[in-house]
Amino acid sequence: METTGRVEPREVPASGADGVIDGYLMAGFPWYGLDEAFTGPRWLMRVGAASDGTVEHGSTGHGDEPSFRAEPGPEGQRFAVVVTVADRPVRSSPDGTGVLEATSVSSAAWLAGSGLLSCTWPARMERGLRQSWLDQQTAIAWELADDLEGSAWSTLSLPVDGAPTDFRYRESEYGWVLAGPAHEGVHIGAYGRGMSAYGLGFSVIKDLGEYGH
Repeated sequence: METTGRVEPREVPASGADGVIDGYLMAGFPWYGLDEAFTGPRWLMRVGAASDGTVEHGSTGHGDEPSFRAEPGPEGQRFAVVVTVADRPVRSSPDGTGVLEATSVSSAAWLAGSGLLSCTWPARMERGLRQSWLDQQTAIAWELADDLEGSAWSTLSLPVDGAPTDFRYRESEYGWVLAGPAHEGVHIGAYGRGMSAYGLGFSVIKDLGEYGH
């Protein structure tokens, strides 16, 4: 597989709840979340965009909002985050000086893996070592995302808009990550902890208002 799938998780700045929703409304593709079988809290994260401001990806949260601080017992958190990535071909950059990378299922796997890392902080690690640990784990996450057929991944079939779909899936001590194709020109990634990936289902979000803030 070519390494054209890496999408840097650059976030679009926004202030307040309305600003977050506005970022999602700017997208030219549908957003995915857990289907109606999930009845817990839902919340929006930020969207990511290309250098020309085109929305490329974003994430929707389900369950407990993960803590981004080093606190005892992070394993007590229960959440699943769904990442939607627009399916883009290799294309010219807005200024015409280069090309923008294509997106793929690998892109979704990378964003999901880096997302899981962003809310993971080994409780016994000194704060000063955090960046070194994060850099190392991020590099590993990219290598794994770039080798979805490797032994680190297994196949997990889950419904997308009601249709069985094969995802690439892996677990670690920090949680789980999966990625696969969806419909409507997007790829799906997901990550979580404390909430099993088995039995989850994904569907197009019809009303962003369900995602409280």
